[in-house]
Amino acid sequence: MTDAQNTTAPQDESADASTDVAMKSKRKKMLSIVAIILILVAVLYAIWVMFFNNSVNTDNAYVGAETAEITSMVSGQVAEVRVSDTQQIKKGQVLAVIDNRDAKIALAQAEAELAKAQRQYTQSSANSSSLNSQVLVSSDDINSAKAQVAQAQVEVERAQAELARRTQLGASGAISKEELATSQSAFNTAKANLEVTKAGLAQAESKRKAAESNLAANEALIKGANKASTPDVLVAQAKVDQAKLDLQRTEIVAPLDGVIAQRGVQVGQRVAPGSIMMSIVPITDVYVDANFKESQLKDVKVGQKATLTSDLYGKKVEYNGTVIGFSGGTGAAFALIPAQNATGNWIKVVQRLPVRIKLDPKELAEHPLRVGLSMDATIDLSSK
Repeated sequence: MTDAQNTTAPQDESADASTDVAMKSKRKKMLSIVAIILILVAVLYAIWVMFFNNSVNTDNAYVGAETAEITSMVSGQVAEVRVSDTQQIKKGQVLAVIDNRDAKIALAQAEAELAKAQRQYTQSSANSSSLNSQVLVSSDDINSAKAQVAQAQVEVERAQAELARRTQLGASGAISKEELATSQSAFNTAKANLEVTKAGLAQAESKRKAAESNLAANEALIKGANKASTPDVLVAQAKVDQAKLDLQRTEIVAPLDGVIAQRGVQVGQRVAPGSIMMSIVPITDVYVDANFKESQLKDVKVGQKATLTSDLYGKKVEYNGTVIGFSGGTGAAFALIPAQNATGNWIKVVQRLPVRIKLDPKELAEHPLRVGLSMDATIDLSSK
């Protein structure tokens, strides 16, 4: 080995050593920088969680409304349909008309029954006067019958006394048997007349009792009532009111403002009570059901404020809302085929619970929404 070779080897070893030191120093600096970055990220995340994470968001939200189903309250043939799908209507507007001829006939019949009941009350009132007169006449007949009975009694007593006197005379032979027989016949006739008058008195008393009973029964029908409040009149009046209501219901009117949807009735179609004719969607009173994950709902409360955007108008149009309630169950709980979790291969799936948010009517008037539209909802957890 030469002197040059011996000199080169220590120089190479020195260069390698200095390179290793530089690499280690550079590595330490890089690790320090990475550590500082991780610490800053952790600090920023902690600050964000503690001070800025005051909202929850979901894009699984849809517009809903309390849709009104329009049904017929009477049966009949549809004469007119005055609205069509997508048409905006106002409360009280006539939607459809059912042929009202049968209803008019029923009303006329009910009014005739009412007039008949009112006349019957008038007749009953007049009968009371007539029956009262009959009672008075019967009383007079009784008094007359009593006088006849008294007169007949006197005649019996006179005939009896005459018969007794002639019987004594006949025993002494002062009168003939023919005269005695005549006295006996007169006495028998007087007794018969007395029985007849007594029967007449009893008949007059029976007539008065019958007249009094009829008067009492008639008074019971009209007692405490007048022409408008007697039971028969009230029943007839109720039938008239029902007939008027049925006639009024042949015109089907809108119960609220909204847009016509699902019109399924046509002119000439016969409808029955309860038949669904169309629906009304109240677009000025819609709400949003936002389906949040169950892990997002820890701090969500009724009354908190929410901001929403619609895919229809984009991010530029923002709606303000208020949380008004939570659904009674998740979407899976009310599904037509509920989830069966009691199986060996079950995998846990995060459930979503519908949260109902009420929208500002003024903002809805400016930018109307339709049922079923997608929404993006954010709830401010710091609001009350």
